Amino acid sequence: MGENIYIFMVIALAILAITDLVVGVSNDAVNFLNSAIGSKAISFKTIMIVASVGIAFGAVSSSGMMEVARKGIFNPGEFVFEEIMIIFMAVMITDILLLDFFNTLGMPTSTTVSIVFELLGASVAISLVKINKMDGGFSDLANYINTDKATEIIIGILLSVFIAFTIGALVQFFSRLWISFNYKARSKWVEALFGGLAITAIVYFILVKGLKSAEIFGGALTDFIATQPELFVLIDIAVWTLVSWIFAKFFKWNVYRLVIAFGTFALAMAFAGNDLVNFIGVPIAALQSFQDWSASGIAAADYNMSGLSAAVQTPTLLLLLSGGIMVITLWFSSKAKSVVKTSVDLARQDEGDERFQPNFLSRQVVKFSIATFENLSKVIPPSLQRKIDERFAVPYTYIPKSKVQDMPAFDMVRASVNLMVASVLISIATSMKLPLSTTYVTFMVTMGTSLADRAWGAESAVYRVAGVLNVIGGWFFTALSAFVAASIIAYILYLGGFIGLVVLLIAAAAILLRNYMSHNKKTKVSKAEDSLRRAESSSIQGVIEESADNIGNMIKRGNKIYTNCVNGLARHDIETLRKNRKGVKKMSAEIDDLKNNIFYFIKNLDESSVGGASNFYISLLGHLQDFSQSLEYISTLGYKHVHNNHKKLKYTQIKELKELDVALEQLFNGTQEIFQTRTFEKIQTILIRRDELFDLVSEKIEKQVARTRTEESSPKNTTLYFSFLTESKDLVKSTMKLLELYYSEHDSTVEPARIEKQN
Repeated sequence: MGENIYIFMVIALAILAITDLVVGVSNDAVNFLNSAIGSKAISFKTIMIVASVGIAFGAVSSSGMMEVARKGIFNPGEFVFEEIMIIFMAVMITDILLLDFFNTLGMPTSTTVSIVFELLGASVAISLVKINKMDGGFSDLANYINTDKATEIIIGILLSVFIAFTIGALVQFFSRLWISFNYKARSKWVEALFGGLAITAIVYFILVKGLKSAEIFGGALTDFIATQPELFVLIDIAVWTLVSWIFAKFFKWNVYRLVIAFGTFALAMAFAGNDLVNFIGVPIAALQSFQDWSASGIAAADYNMSGLSAAVQTPTLLLLLSGGIMVITLWFSSKAKSVVKTSVDLARQDEGDERFQPNFLSRQVVKFSIATFENLSKVIPPSLQRKIDERFAVPYTYIPKSKVQDMPAFDMVRASVNLMVASVLISIATSMKLPLSTTYVTFMVTMGTSLADRAWGAESAVYRVAGVLNVIGGWFFTALSAFVAASIIAYILYLGGFIGLVVLLIAAAAILLRNYMSHNKKTKVSKAEDSLRRAESSSIQGVIEESADNIGNMIKRGNKIYTNCVNGLARHDIETLRKNRKGVKKMSAEIDDLKNNIFYFIKNLDESSVGGASNFYISLLGHLQDFSQSLEYISTLGYKHVHNNHKKLKYTQIKELKELDVALEQLFNGTQEIFQTRTFEKIQTILIRRDELFDLVSEKIEKQVARTRTEESSPKNTTLYFSFLTESKDLVKSTMKLLELYYSEHDSTVEPARIEKQN
């Protein structure tokens, strides 16, 4: 029975390895896809083919990195086979759940940090169990953990964040200073020399430092590179510069596209070479441990695992199979696309939707950076400052509305620098057999180049910095949660044995399935039914047609909010009023988003419609904001009154408010129907009721004045009631103005301009 348990564990680890490859690639695709996708230099299909070939080559070359899983974190000679299998099992279960959690959020995290801290957590847990059995002390832990190598790996990972950001920023700054944003107008020699330097860096570090594949050309070349690397690099630069110039001059090829394609291939190769150990290193080490133990004939609780310290070559077939699974995942994973989107959005050159909200730390960082920049500007001569500013000036070009969605997030020069710097740094680490975090390096290089390119301007800096801090915070959370979760799971496996293993595997499968179904549901429902859409049409009639659903949804939500306010006050129900406040705040935030879109809306109007359509849209947003502000004020009034435990409204007051609610409900229902059915000619039937509604509100106010003079004894109730009625009058005014705007501008004889829907 004992051996059967370990056979089951090896099979389970094989299945977990495949799952981990799928989950891991979904997370790490951002590392080599974000620059090519963000710059739109080459088609998506071409990007995927190039990356797939790179992964296949990199997977075959990653055998040497597998040693990290066997002896990089713990001393295998201090453990027996039974304990090693518990450690490996705990690591794989934790790794899959943790990476899937981050992928579901769409946040890039580090598979390297995950595996290092999981190995550390699980081995520490089992080590403490052994120490406790032998009545040892906490200081004995140093005998079990490979502290030197573990410290080297952890420090290397942390340093990579600072180094990658700094080098990325410096290289981008000087590249932009040299080439400028108007790179297409630069001389072919500038393009060729940049291509020569970039491709040389990639070739040298990937093919020579990273893969040592120069040996395939013969010993003479290998010796030449080893003895005279400087001369080899100079020759390389000359050759690749000449090749780039020929391509640019005679074939009219864009050299930056060539660098991006080459860099994507190289980075995908470096990723697979460096990160494959994170996904299959542990299962392969477990398989080799099982084979050694089976051949020994010694009991699992007695067989010492010192054999893991020896250098063992990973079977090429396993590496090829792993590479194949990674390639398939790359093509079909929807989570990979959402993780890539986060990185591309944070690096975008222009402003737009910002996914992250500013926080105290991001505001302080931006303030400090602005102050530092202003102080540096005083030192730099004004003439030099002007020249630098000229190089960083982004030329404005009119972009037709239909092409906005197809525009790149950043240009090809930045994409080339991203790929060049990241691949060089990762390849250096791979050659030193350091499991550097490719996520940390590529993400921080991308952020560094964004900063140097002045992509984080006054309009977006506080949001982008908040996003970067969120991602980095997620990395620290990864390390802590990986350590804690792996140690807990290892201890559960130690206590629970086979039953504990089965329960944990079933729980892991259930969590993965639930996350998968939840993610699919989210991707299918891209926008909530009631959320407001931005107007993108190019004429007044187009905006009227396109915004009709917005207004219908707004009125429907406003009707519900107003009724909930009245009902919440009548019942003194704080929970209803609290939910109502959240609803109206969400509505206000959506209107603010529409207002933020005015710049882009006006920029993309047809010349013939600029005046009319822009004035209509601005007036529309103004009325919508008045509408939401009245609702927000009414909602806050009711919430504060009940929250502060003031006296309930009198029966007569509640009755009058319900009468007003019924009247407004008729107004809102009629308005909603008009906008949803596009029967704008019926607006007049509602406009003629304006005075009737105003009179109704005035009547309620007069009744309250009379009550206050004779019977009202609560100042708070009086203030609330008057404020509620006057704000209700403003709500009717803004609704009527909205209807007047549509009634005056709508022309049923004009066919509205329509937008082609994106698939």
